[in-house]
Amino acid sequence: MIIESMKKYILSSLAVLTAATMFTSCDDMLDTDPRVTSATQATFPGKIGDVEALNTATYSIMNTMGGGDADTQHPFYWWEIMSDNCYGSGGLQDNKVKSLHHLVEMSTNQYEMPFVLLYGGINRANNQIETIDNVNWTGNEARRDQLLGEGYFMRGLYTLWLTQLYGDVPLITSTTITDEMRQEVSAEDVIYPQIMSDFVSGINLMSTTKSSGHANKYVAEAFLARAYMFWAGFYKKVGELATGSAPAIDLVEQEGCKGGSLSQADVVNYLKEIVSSGAYKLLQDYRSLWQYSNSYVWDEAHDNEDGTGNKEGTHAYAFIADMPRELCFDQPGMGNGNDEELFQIQFMNASNWSIGGTYSTARMYCNYLSVFWALRVNGNNGNRDYTYPFTQGWGQGTPSCNIWDDWTMAETNGGYTDIRKLGSLIDCNNELTEYSYVKDDCEESGYGVKKYNGVTTDKMTGDTPWWDGIDPNVTSGTLSNPMQGDHYEDFYLMRYSDVLLMLTELTGDATYMNEVQRRAHVPETAYSLKAVQDERRWEFAFEGIRFNDMRRWSGVDNHSETSYAAKALQAQAGKQVVVKGNTANKVSMKHMTCSWAKRYADTQGFLAKPQSQITLMNGGLKQNPGWDASNPETQYVDLYN
Repeated sequence: MIIESMKKYILSSLAVLTAATMFTSCDDMLDTDPRVTSATQATFPGKIGDVEALNTATYSIMNTMGGGDADTQHPFYWWEIMSDNCYGSGGLQDNKVKSLHHLVEMSTNQYEMPFVLLYGGINRANNQIETIDNVNWTGNEARRDQLLGEGYFMRGLYTLWLTQLYGDVPLITSTTITDEMRQEVSAEDVIYPQIMSDFVSGINLMSTTKSSGHANKYVAEAFLARAYMFWAGFYKKVGELATGSAPAIDLVEQEGCKGGSLSQADVVNYLKEIVSSGAYKLLQDYRSLWQYSNSYVWDEAHDNEDGTGNKEGTHAYAFIADMPRELCFDQPGMGNGNDEELFQIQFMNASNWSIGGTYSTARMYCNYLSVFWALRVNGNNGNRDYTYPFTQGWGQGTPSCNIWDDWTMAETNGGYTDIRKLGSLIDCNNELTEYSYVKDDCEESGYGVKKYNGVTTDKMTGDTPWWDGIDPNVTSGTLSNPMQGDHYEDFYLMRYSDVLLMLTELTGDATYMNEVQRRAHVPETAYSLKAVQDERRWEFAFEGIRFNDMRRWSGVDNHSETSYAAKALQAQAGKQVVVKGNTANKVSMKHMTCSWAKRYADTQGFLAKPQSQITLMNGGLKQNPGWDASNPETQYVDLYN
């Protein structure tokens, strides 16, 4: 079996952890690292390898977010739960995820962890930017510019996620924190110009070389477009970019960015540069992107080569049986490291229960999202006789009835079958051998997330994920708990299909969208905003993109209760779900305090800023609208116990 693209999973955990945790992160979001003082900045980094270690530490914040408890610190999981694609669900005790789904809070610091993590990442990027010229780069100028560009890009990326979560916050562009920096500023007028400038610096400093797990020029161009489109729609209230008039945004002068302004035409040109480069392409089969299409599962659906008719295992997964084996997830050019992914969170076999530090978690290098979205059915979790090829997990974030119903209606009205629907969702009642419900579960729709669900095969024992069979040198996970520790599927942050769909939305040219439609084997359509909105929902289901798309399409209606997001969220009310395993008496979904439309209009989709940080900032940080803790509409209510 060829595993060239998966080498990272068998790297020495010691080497990786040393690089990633070289600087212990701070206790609060604005403290600088105790080792990063003016004295150490004068002497460290001293060589190129030191800067590369700093760079690794900057990226590692993403692993911490992706490897920890998803309901505590994974922004892309949060955004999916907050959208109309998922319910909170899980067990009766899983109240944090239900809080997210209903846009309420259980405690005043519930949403603190990403706040702290993202500022930690920004601090690391600032240190990387400020100290890079401690090193003598003679003869290695291109390497210097690449590492500096990555520092700017990652600072812009972490700042983008921070303000999409919390709105107006302090803008930190230095490791030396001034009193002025401790004051929140306007995201619309101050923070987004800096984000765009950081991305422009990345574009002009980084090369076009593709490097596994690292940003390049094209990655920065794609994220610049995503950030600009959110700013133009959410803040500037441009309802339809292809026909509207989005304003230019002023840029900040810094290395790699000469200042000036950035227009919508500039954004389009950046995206077109990615397309014309030929550096990325859509995979032939949508299923090749996801780990359930691995060759072990494929082999168990086909006869052995000896022609005896004996199966590789006792089970067969029909959904991928028609794929050519060379298109399986773990084959060259497919899956992790494929030609469609521009940027991703990578994971590897380096998690360990003994990992310490403020930001580190035991599962830091495992895609723990696979456990949160894994199946919770019938008390037989992990028994492949019931769930093959999927593994056990917490069953949180169950796909909503809404996404299945809306998708099915689109198929019916269009007279087609979209392979992405069953490529993204498990139709539990029809795909699994036996499907019933756990007595303490709730908000069960009968569907599961297929894309990031844990996967096993008959080759594995118990509930061990299929990854442990990739290489003879990797036979067990470092956590000694394969179900929790051995999930290494990349979490996609930017795919080439997003570049194509953004281009159609910005220009009205449907040819880019048509490429995405052809790959899904659905009819090609002319441009309309509705067509783009639907394609984005289907293409990126459960990838954390939907909620912020909804928000930027809602600015034109001032984020009111009749805006796109408010109406889509409110459409969940009345859907029939199973609670406590009682299939005979389903429960109508309802909001726990008022309505989804009102909570969206009150908050505009921003979360509560953590009270501990508001207190720490002594007036410099203000609570977001819609989060007055004395208002019962903001507080969690137990609907099911």
